[in-house]
This record gives sequence, C-alpha cells and structure tokens, in this order.
Amino acid sequence: MFKKILIANRGEIAVRIIRACREMGIITVAVYSEVDKDALHTQLADEAICIGPARSKDSYLNIQNIISATVLTGAEAIHPGFGFLAENSKFADICKECNIKFIGPDSESIDLIGNKAKAREIMKASGIPVLPGYEGKIDSEKEALYIAKHIGFPVMIKASAGGGGKGIRIVKSEEEFLPAYNTARAEAKACFNDDSIYLEKYLENPRHIEFQILGDEYGNVIHLGERDCSIQRKNQKLLEEAPSAILKDEIRKEMGNMAVKAAKAVNYKNAGTIEFLLDDKDNYYFMEMNTRIQVEHPITEMITGIDIVKEQIKISAGERIRFNQGDISINGHAIECRINAENPQEDFKPCPGKIEQLNIPGGPGVRFDSAIYQGYTIPPFYDSMIGKLIVHGKDRKEAIMIMKRALGELVVEGVKNNIDFQLDIINEENFEKGIYNTGFLKDKLVKHR
Repeated sequence: MFKKILIANRGEIAVRIIRACREMGIITVAVYSEVDKDALHTQLADEAICIGPARSKDSYLNIQNIISATVLTGAEAIHPGFGFLAENSKFADICKECNIKFIGPDSESIDLIGNKAKAREIMKASGIPVLPGYEGKIDSEKEALYIAKHIGFPVMIKASAGGGGKGIRIVKSEEEFLPAYNTARAEAKACFNDDSIYLEKYLENPRHIEFQILGDEYGNVIHLGERDCSIQRKNQKLLEEAPSAILKDEIRKEMGNMAVKAAKAVNYKNAGTIEFLLDDKDNYYFMEMNTRIQVEHPITEMITGIDIVKEQIKISAGERIRFNQGDISINGHAIECRINAENPQEDFKPCPGKIEQLNIPGGPGVRFDSAIYQGYTIPPFYDSMIGKLIVHGKDRKEAIMIMKRALGELVVEGVKNNIDFQLDIINEENFEKGIYNTGFLKDKLVKHR
C-alpha cells in the first residue's frame, strides 16, 4: 500500500480523498493555487505545496508543476479526483514514466473511451445497444447534413472528445443543422483542441441512468448498482438518486450486466461509470463511459456501504477487488443535491464571494461533502459547486423527507446559492412520484426567472 499520495485537485473532492487516505493511514499532500492558500484541503492535508497562480491552466492543469511537487514531497501516487487532469491520458503517461502511480485507469483506456465516437464503435461491436448514429470521419458540411437526414431529425451533434456538456447541440430540423454543426465544432475545438464531431439520434426527454463499476488488474469487474441522473440543466447534473425510482428489476439486471460487459470490452481498471439513456418503453442505449470517479459517487456509497475512493486506491496499489457481484447488496435509498454558489434568478450566474454564515445539517442519514467554512471566500476562477448534500433513508419516501429537512437546515449566507431551487425540485409532486426525465427542469427554469 502507498505511504504517501498527492491529490491533484481542489475543493470538496480533494477533501474527500484526504479523509479516505487518513482512514487508511496514508500521508497526504495537497497542491494549491495562490488563491487557494487558505482552502480547506490545504489545511487538512499533512503537507501542502503551491503549484502556481489562480487560473487553472497555471496551477491545477500545470502537469510539470504537479509532477515536480510529487517528486519533491516523495509521494508515490497521484489521485486526480474529477475534472482538471483526471481524464488526461498524457498526464497518466507522464506519471508512469516518472514511476508515479496514477490512481485511475491506464492512458490506453482513457484514450479509447475518451473519444466518444470510438467508444460507440467498441460498444456496438461488443453487442451493447447504442443509439442510431454515425461515428465515422465527417469531411464536409454537405456530408454531415446528408448523414443527419439519413439518421432522421431530431439529431444530437456531439464532440468526439467531449465531456461536461460541452460541444453538444440538439437539432430538430434540417434548416437548423448547419449553423449548429459549425458552432458545435468551434466549441469542441476551443474546449478539447479537437473539432471532430459525431452524430446520433436524439431521444426526446429520456432518463439518464448510469452504473458505477470497479475493475482491477486481474480482470475482475463488478458494478455497484445504478444512479438516476436525469435532473439536469443544460446537460449538467443537478440532483441524483440511487437506485432509480422507475427501473424494473429485469431491466436493472440486464443493464448492470451490460455495464460490466462494456468495461471488460476495454479492459478497464479502477473506478468508472457506464452511462445509458432509457426511453419510455424501457429501451436503453449506451451513451458514454467516464474514466474517473464521479461527482455523484456518494449516493452509491450510501446504498452499498462501499467506500469507492478507498477501492480506487487499493486497486491502484495492486490489490484484487475483495467482493464478487453476488456480494453487492443495495440498502435503502440515497439522494444527492449539488449545492452551487449561483443565482437561479439570473440564469444561474456564478456568485463567488465570502461566506458570512454557515450551518451544516446533521442527524441520521445526512452527509455534506464540501470544502467551505464560515469566513471562506469562494474564488471566481473555478466551478461554482461548493458542496454536495447527500441523504440516505430506508426507502425513497424517507430519503425525500430527510432531504427536505436537511435542505431546510442548510444555511449559506453571503453568496447567492441554489438551496431554495433544490427545495423546489424536491417538493415537486412529480418528483415525489418518480415521474421525471431529462426534460423535467425546462418548465421550472422558465417559471424561476
């Protein structure tokens, strides 16, 4: 087992990893930008080292400085968390060259799965359902339009190297296609330095169901059940729950088997997520695979009792997964609300600033993963998520009641936030009935402005 791990991230995920390491008796090294000098992760870690100025490209994306910090502190491994360098195959390769263990999959898997079009090809060849579409090379606007018409509108234009909702356009008619195609390509180039695009049939308001998987270096792959991530705004998840409220047992079993099959198809090692779209007739389709720990991993931990971050570390240290699929049991129901420093009344504009007053809810079944504290100043340079409120109950009804209570107790004053907006979602009659899909927030967002 590793003696010392460097965490190449910030915020709540860095704090989360530090806590797991401490419970495993592993020394931690935090890295921080100049603006994050007083951040919670730098205070909780055993050691902390500055890696550059505030902007991500100069600090948390600065591979040379992160590797130098790792060597300087004698850390044997790097945990990338999510975002930043977590799915950067070049970074994983450099770690390997420097004899530093990258806590995640190997660079080959990251490259294979990171290209969404290539991933579709692999899944299709492995017998895993994918949406009708085209993942080949598109040479011209004319060819793109021809393919779109052949698939049939509406279609979704997606960046091959995409992620985080970037480089995506939904097109409902032939007239809208070319402007959307060119805009998506430009966004893909700006975000991923790769303007390649693929097309697939657009499902109107499906459910977004994902399966958490774990794979080790010995070919063992299991899944830890599913999460329903259908409550989204502009393709960004806002609220997640596990298990899904609507998935039938036979479909759940079948999708879980397909998730394991998908991971095995790419010889996947470490924690990852297989994401599916589910239509109203229980047809499901592979959407993508994420080669990192997910923001929403805590709800899976709550219903399985398995610490996914600890499992990541153990797998990377060469240990076998200690349980079989039959050992995994689902206990109760969990919900996560992402708490963001943003103003829902102003199109969710980020609202950095100083936290004047903070009250964190507690009691049975409540967990708050965050890096904020009273007096902390949220910097304007990073993602607006400041915490994740997670609850667990014996069933979905109890979990909803605990979440209502916990959101009511959560106080974050000094910055605008989305706590009341999350309460509105939880109190919606259709949410309480489990009747929702990825289009759930469209009307609510219009009313909220």
